[in-house]
Amino acid sequence: MIKQEDVYRIGRLGKPHGVKGEVSLQFSDDVFDRVEAEYLVLETEGILVPFFMEEYRFRSAGTALVKFCDVDTQEQAARLTGSSVYFPRSLSDDGGENLSWAGIVGYSLVDAATGATVGRIAAVDDTTANVLFELEGGKLIPASEELITTVDKEGRIIEIELPEGLLAL
Repeated sequence: MIKQEDVYRIGRLGKPHGVKGEVSLQFSDDVFDRVEAEYLVLETEGILVPFFMEEYRFRSAGTALVKFCDVDTQEQAARLTGSSVYFPRSLSDDGGENLSWAGIVGYSLVDAATGATVGRIAAVDDTTANVLFELEGGKLIPASEELITTVDKEGRIIEIELPEGLLAL
């Protein structure tokens, strides 16, 4: 059984494309192409399920058309519409300096000055000039690389120098 901590979210499936089972994938991380993955993990009815890819092609910088094995009709593809798409951490190329923003979802954020846990990263908003960590509970913390002091990938912890008074807001 695939566990939530074993994967990280990379996108969402959109509408079917054509009548042969292709579906559009809006993605925030193209890791599936960089490591030539054979499958993606879809959340269907609250369960994480691997879906093997027959083929895919990029439509734009953030969209790909994907054909999954055994999804051969427009109707079958339509049942997948809206599914969250995840990538297995074990297959990720997030080694060394290549840790992606999407790959750190689920990490604990720790204040470098006090050692106190600030929260767990639920999402990363990189759609604006200032990247933000969104913590579980909704608190937003600047994700500037200048503020990050340590990244412990094994312990899934990011230590950050928080601006004074930020947590009081």
